[in-house]
Amino acid sequence: MTHYKKKIWRGNVRDAALSILMDIENEQAFSNLLLHKTIELYDLPQKDRALLTELTYGTLQHQMTLDYYLTPFVRGKLQPWVRQLLRMSVYQIIFLTKIPEHAVVNEAVKIANKRGHKGVSSMVNGILRSILREGVPGLDEIEDPIARLSIETSHPEWLIKRWIDQYGMEEATAIAVVNNIPPVTTARINATKTNRGEVIGLLKKEGVVAEPGNLTAQSIQVKSGNLALTEAYKQGLLTVQDESSMLPALALQVEPGMKVLDMCAAPGGKTTHIAERMKNDGEIQAHDLHPHKLRLIEQNAQRLGLTSIQTNSGDSRELLKTYEPQSFDRVLVDAPCSGLGVIRRKPEIKYKKTLQDIESLSVIQKDLLTVGSQLVKKDGLLVYSNRTENQEIVEWFLQQQPEFELVPLQIIDQANATDYVQILPHQYESDGFFVAALRRKN
Repeated sequence: MTHYKKKIWRGNVRDAALSILMDIENEQAFSNLLLHKTIELYDLPQKDRALLTELTYGTLQHQMTLDYYLTPFVRGKLQPWVRQLLRMSVYQIIFLTKIPEHAVVNEAVKIANKRGHKGVSSMVNGILRSILREGVPGLDEIEDPIARLSIETSHPEWLIKRWIDQYGMEEATAIAVVNNIPPVTTARINATKTNRGEVIGLLKKEGVVAEPGNLTAQSIQVKSGNLALTEAYKQGLLTVQDESSMLPALALQVEPGMKVLDMCAAPGGKTTHIAERMKNDGEIQAHDLHPHKLRLIEQNAQRLGLTSIQTNSGDSRELLKTYEPQSFDRVLVDAPCSGLGVIRRKPEIKYKKTLQDIESLSVIQKDLLTVGSQLVKKDGLLVYSNRTENQEIVEWFLQQQPEFELVPLQIIDQANATDYVQILPHQYESDGFFVAALRRKN
């Protein structure tokens, strides 16, 4: 982040957005983390925060569409930063109607002149003015419906085809479209300290507008304001968490006094939810592969006033060396996944992941589920959850482990019981998620 400190200090938000985009491209950084660090480090005014976020996310979300628009106007190979500058500029011209077109061009030329030389700034000026004069190519010129949906929504064709195979064309289109819409901020109420109505009232006094969520009785949606700056947050009355991520703890059906294992626990949202539902009475062993992430779990637990959580680092596939078989009442396997269910929060994911990534992760998921199954007691529950991959893993598991059976779940408010809970990104204003509960037969 050091190379754009001075640019932000001078108030050049577009130049800062360009540097963030380059960090994402070159250093495989996550957009949400970079944006948060930049905004907090420089205490940017609200107007600049909004523009920086809009330019960064908008350019990423529509990257393939922007490249399609640029193609007829570009001759030869562009330097990566020049291509990002042109993408960001075309995004403003096409998608942000409140920004004057001449201002977009002038700012782009200034940045090109500062970062490059006169030849680069002349080229940027020429390309953008040609676009203003001639207009961009229409998407209806793409005859193949899958290729058109891919370019129109900026998702790789392999991913569009996968969704069509899984859910059909209508659902695949809905998923791809909603992925380019900013997510709603949601939070979980700490039921050991308060209730939803009380928290909504407290937040209102601090200028945060919130209302009941769509999925669970402990969730709220934030319409305006910053939860992290409120006394309600600091006092541990709530946890910022997507609503669909609240479902695994409900599926576990925990009770006070139980012994629970969370095999992939960081950053701790589900772990602390489990502790709250157990009324902080019992034992939760929270494991994660990365030792530095355990601090996040511990900080969350301390803020929420939860003392029943113990953190441990290491490969959870080796946990049979640590615990005796059938030693837990409940086991949660919130397995590592491709992250394709959270594209709205990290739009760069859709360009980085491949089908091979998903297939390689399925091997890890199967290994974790197999180990978890050996650690749960008779009549205990093993819950498998994942942001992306669906029941194929569970069906494989049931074939391998006949002593387990599916437990129908009724964990969404006003929804019928089903063998699996599958949330798609365009449903409930939530992230994509899959949950299944498996009981070891007694």
